[in-house]
Amino acid sequence: MGRPREHDESTRELLRAAAERIVAVEGLGGLSLRAVAAAAGTTTRAVYTTFGSKDGLVDALARTAFDFLYTEIEKLPKTEDPINDLVEIAIKVFRRLALEHPVLYRIAFQRIAPALRAGPEVTAARQRAFGQLQDRIRRLERGGLLGRTSLHDATIAFEAMMEGLANAELRGRTLPILSAGKEKQAWRRALVTLIRGFRLSDD
Repeated sequence: MGRPREHDESTRELLRAAAERIVAVEGLGGLSLRAVAAAAGTTTRAVYTTFGSKDGLVDALARTAFDFLYTEIEKLPKTEDPINDLVEIAIKVFRRLALEHPVLYRIAFQRIAPALRAGPEVTAARQRAFGQLQDRIRRLERGGLLGRTSLHDATIAFEAMMEGLANAELRGRTLPILSAGKEKQAWRRALVTLIRGFRLSDD
């Protein structure tokens, strides 16, 4: 029999969640392997064994954001309305990431972590999530809804709009842009307007 792994996937998730909580409360300055180990009720050896270093831990947080997007988008059904399906992805998945896991969102999309290396695993996770979004936007292309806008440009524009809306909502009272209580409506209006505008590229 092979030697059992000392630290399995449950340990990895325990440590990753502890790191997310620490950054949420204390900021990146409070993130250390010792603090993560203490919060998870384990040892720094467990953190080193699982992530290799603090940089590896930060990379794991970024990767978790992209894995979240891929997994949650995969759960959403494809209906006969590709425009509404895209808006649902934005509101039910991307917005959820930003609001429920702001630390992961900010590390992955706002690049607030100087230690983020964006190594092969992070890059692969991002490309997988981006590719999945692009596949959903391809349904617009097949339906003649992109005009002369390329699939790549439409995907970039849609992602940029989601990021802008998420950033505006996360700022909250600091610099309010979205009307309180009407955030979802604002997301929907902005995204539908963007999608419909793709066809205007014919002009």
